[in-house]
Amino acid sequence: MSNKTKILVIDDEPQIRNLLKLTLEANNFEIVTTDTGKSGVQLAASLKPELILLDLNLPDEDGLSVLKQIREWSSVQVIILSVRNSETDKIHLLDSGADDYITKPFHSGELLARIRVALRHKEVVQDMPVQTIGELEINYTSRTVKKCGRLINLTSTEYAILKLLSTNSDKVLTHKQILESIWGNPFSDETQYIRVFIGQIRKKIEDDPAKPIYLKTITGVGYLLSLESGK
Repeated sequence: MSNKTKILVIDDEPQIRNLLKLTLEANNFEIVTTDTGKSGVQLAASLKPELILLDLNLPDEDGLSVLKQIREWSSVQVIILSVRNSETDKIHLLDSGADDYITKPFHSGELLARIRVALRHKEVVQDMPVQTIGELEINYTSRTVKKCGRLINLTSTEYAILKLLSTNSDKVLTHKQILESIWGNPFSDETQYIRVFIGQIRKKIEDDPAKPIYLKTITGVGYLLSLESGK
């Protein structure tokens, strides 16, 4: 039985599938490819890959539909590959459960770096499926957050930011680190995105959003999720 990390590629372009297969196999990944959304969902269920690379323009259904179907039962890491590059599309896909988004054409080095980051996040989640910080309980398996036992309704992007900060608890993450992790490199200077989402998260998890005890602002640098809130 192979111990290689299994990646499922769902893309209808033969050249892209072949390029990804060659590149990723050369980096010691096990690759399975398919060209339709329907078979992609079936393979995701039967093979249980560690990561999925998903194109949006599939012949039988839109990649967004495929993503939503997979998210009904799986928290597998999903990186979108698409020629669509509008901010609206990217934010909508991240809100719908994508873990990352790479615009075609892309460099293999960038893709490999994004895959490594996604897999590191997956390893952290596996090692610590539930984290408790003060009155917060973050369940990485079910992708849910509770405060004092009450379920908090977060969007996928809000959850992704909180997950990133909580798996790096008490570590300051810069604006650029957060932006690149959640939205990708083209958004590395768009700090207003973070401010908006941090504000929304604070309204949901803080007793007083104006005086946060969980999500701390490090002026001019970034944010951290403080473990001191539990004391």
